[in-house]
Amino acid sequence: MAIDTATAQQQVLAAADSLFYERGVQAVGMDAIRTASGVSLKRLYQLFPSKDALIEAYLHQRDQQWKDMLAEHLDAATDPQERILAVFGFLHDWFTQHDFRGCAFINSFGELGAISPKVAELTKQHKAGFQRVLTELAAAAGAADPEQLADHLILLSEGAITRSAISGSAEPAQRAREAAVLLMRASLP
Repeated sequence: MAIDTATAQQQVLAAADSLFYERGVQAVGMDAIRTASGVSLKRLYQLFPSKDALIEAYLHQRDQQWKDMLAEHLDAATDPQERILAVFGFLHDWFTQHDFRGCAFINSFGELGAISPKVAELTKQHKAGFQRVLTELAAAAGAADPEQLADHLILLSEGAITRSAISGSAEPAQRAREAAVLLMRASLP
């Protein structure tokens, strides 16, 4: 029985997400995606005409998942300063996921950023989106210079992501949160 296009696309993206995130985008071929998804190679290429197109769809999906997880944590906090600290709660929860392998965008950029302008652009867009969220949070908390505070917070966040991926520990999220508290004391009224 043939599966509909939306279901086939979901199966392929789920397989790509798992394999690309676990092994890296260059290490995974379309045959591995076919096998993991259960979608024929012909159908796979109908849905995604190239591996580059599949990588782009994977990164778009990761971006949306990341935004949704972050928003869930931010929406749980009402106080403007607590909303900033909720970012680090989000990071901690993300780092404790059994399949955490760091940032999919940083990983993909590291593999393909120099040769794939699209991967580089999607990575820049994702990071710029996070920067905007942090700037908005800093402004809502009353920072005199929201962009500067956001710059500091993103460095803490990105450093925590990298440290956690390398160490296999969620502890960097806690250390980054502690540093964020100190920054906030110096930057907020």
